[in-house]
Amino acid sequence: MPATFTDLVKLMARLRSPDGCPWDREQTYATLAPMLLEEAYEAFEAVEAAREGRPAELRGELGDLLFQIVFYAQVAGERGEFTIDDVVDAIHSKMVRRHPHVFGDATANDSAEVLKNWEAIKAEEKRAAGQAEDKDASLLDGVSAKAPALMEAHQLTTKAARVGFDWQTVEDIFAKLHEEIGELRQAISESTKNGSHGKAEETRVREELGDVLFAVTNIARHLQIEPEAALKLTNRKFRRRFRHIEQGLAARGRTPDEATIEEMEELWQEAKRLV
Repeated sequence: MPATFTDLVKLMARLRSPDGCPWDREQTYATLAPMLLEEAYEAFEAVEAAREGRPAELRGELGDLLFQIVFYAQVAGERGEFTIDDVVDAIHSKMVRRHPHVFGDATANDSAEVLKNWEAIKAEEKRAAGQAEDKDASLLDGVSAKAPALMEAHQLTTKAARVGFDWQTVEDIFAKLHEEIGELRQAISESTKNGSHGKAEETRVREELGDVLFAVTNIARHLQIEPEAALKLTNRKFRRRFRHIEQGLAARGRTPDEATIEEMEELWQEAKRLV
């Protein structure tokens, strides 16, 4: 008989028991944090594997992520703070509360309206919790500044778009992208003019490059493509193709640092046809 969620919770309790696993017993919120992040990223990676017809990889990574959640809840329970049942109850209540068009009398005709209502409900929850006194609070406060920059940009603009601060079409963003590229080229030109490489010039080039990346992130959002996943896909493709270059050069008794750019470009073009 397949194991159930209850079986997993019991297994975690056993691992943390006095006669359980010494390593598991030593873990704390702090020591688990890096593993939680790692498992979340590995699950993120496995989404692409599922899209490519390998759902078992995603199943396995989701299991690893779920184990981390159960692990945290077990530690919390031992500290008298909360249990896994509290976690489940909290998220269940939140989802019911934030879907009044499903579980209540509200209506929502499309996803945009659902998301707009979602933000309004979140704001009401904060007021009910006594958090409305902060006059400096922002809609964007819920986006962690510690998130990877690409993910942060995507989340920031997603939240802003929910209240109508957005481009109308993707073509509008392409126009903005061309504008930002022009400003980046100008900044680079000015930073190298007369041999000028000061801190101010360097800062401007960095900022203009950031503007270009920000615009590209908005294009991804409008196309409903997760930019982190898209870039990961390209990273994997680059790994495969560069590995083809290395293997091709090795067959000739050469290494990349011994090869000419022409040799590597030839193998790169070959890799594009093959991988």
